[in-house]
Amino acid sequence: MGTLKDQIARWNLSTKRGSGAPESESSTFPEKTDIVEAPTQPVAAKKNNATRVDDFYATKTKLHQKLLSRIDLDSIEALTPEQLRNELGVLLTALIDEEAMPLNHQERARVVADLKNEIMGLGPLEPLLADPTISEIMVNGHQNVYIERRGRIELTDIRFSDDAHLMKIIDKIVSRVGRRIDESVPLADARLPDGSRVNAIIPPLALDGPSLTIRRFAVVPLQMPDLLEKNTLTPAMAELLSALVKVKCNIIISGGTGSGKTTLLNILSGYIPQSERIVTIEDTAELQLQQDHVVRLETRPPNIEGKGEITMRALVKNSLRMRPDRIVLGEVRSSEVIDMLQAMNTGHDGSLTTIHANTPRDAMARLENLVGLGGINLPSKALRQLIASSVQFIIQISRLSDGTRKVTSIQELIGMEGDVITTQEIYNFKRTGTTPDGLVEGLFSATGVRPKVAEKIHTYGIVLSDGMFTPAEVNL
Repeated sequence: MGTLKDQIARWNLSTKRGSGAPESESSTFPEKTDIVEAPTQPVAAKKNNATRVDDFYATKTKLHQKLLSRIDLDSIEALTPEQLRNELGVLLTALIDEEAMPLNHQERARVVADLKNEIMGLGPLEPLLADPTISEIMVNGHQNVYIERRGRIELTDIRFSDDAHLMKIIDKIVSRVGRRIDESVPLADARLPDGSRVNAIIPPLALDGPSLTIRRFAVVPLQMPDLLEKNTLTPAMAELLSALVKVKCNIIISGGTGSGKTTLLNILSGYIPQSERIVTIEDTAELQLQQDHVVRLETRPPNIEGKGEITMRALVKNSLRMRPDRIVLGEVRSSEVIDMLQAMNTGHDGSLTTIHANTPRDAMARLENLVGLGGINLPSKALRQLIASSVQFIIQISRLSDGTRKVTSIQELIGMEGDVITTQEIYNFKRTGTTPDGLVEGLFSATGVRPKVAEKIHTYGIVLSDGMFTPAEVNL
């Protein structure tokens, strides 16, 4: 409870430091009142409703300041979070009655809930974080909060009172993981206790006010049956992918932002046997591996003096001394790619990672570019030979215009022809059209190519379904 005590103290201090009009700690607009707008006087009715909203916020601000002045920081240390929440409810109710605040029953319940969230949680974000259907929360300044639900972006009626209020919430998030954000360090990556990834960027880099993006993860991690139910891939494709992980193929998952790369990586990692030792390496911890023998590593940004940074490459090098059976990188994006390729090619079979690219061919080109950006000068042919001998499969996943995710290609790297890496596509997805309501229509199909790794799969005692590589189209 010491951390909560410190947080409340900071909130109390920041509120007292405010000048001019007191800050409103609101989280949402109050629900529409029962005022009926006369058809002949719409402007007057809107002004009336706006005045009531302002009155509601002013009342909440006053109540919030009185609440902070009444809290005994020493006494709350002995309370559990649930006990503290109950005590706050009792105190808020007493304050409302004491001040004879003009709140109806609905407004009273809302202001009590909002102020509990302000003190104990993340204020306006709490209702969104409690909604399991929301996969992304995007705060563009204090007035515009967007969410992604079922692949579609929506504007919500959630808002912060001002930029200072939003900054308090951002500081609360990043301070939990030992990081800071201010004018000298105006951007930060962090994570919530449930593993959700957070990115924050503030002025002067963000011109229109602080921006906060939260990539959420399901409380119960998705499994392959969930992807099949969502028509992300076919049963035959799922069967092949599970076999590839079990026989220790090195796999790169390629896709754009928000395409589901990390989700697919989580699911594929579930096929790694429990007997193997896994080391995960990420910039911000996101992976939710279900195995017991997992060592999780996370990079560290430089401190205020520009020192103390621990890069992904340093962690990849260190992981090779940790006796891993599998190395799982959240994403390759810099010079660590050369160490990853060397690890894949020198006894650490079955490694998994993701990369930002729009096609499998682009993914291979980006691997080359990242090696060059790392300051390593290798002849193009030698570098491509390293890639071809290290990576066995590239899985392309895409987010389509209707918000759905599809595994659009599974390709096997089979070697070199001259200076070019040769691949063969095993499965693909072809878009055929769009329905009147905006849903994407398309076909999954096997190309008829039997992968070279099929023999290795057989030697592991894994029996693949008959005809799974026979050319056929599945309409989804």
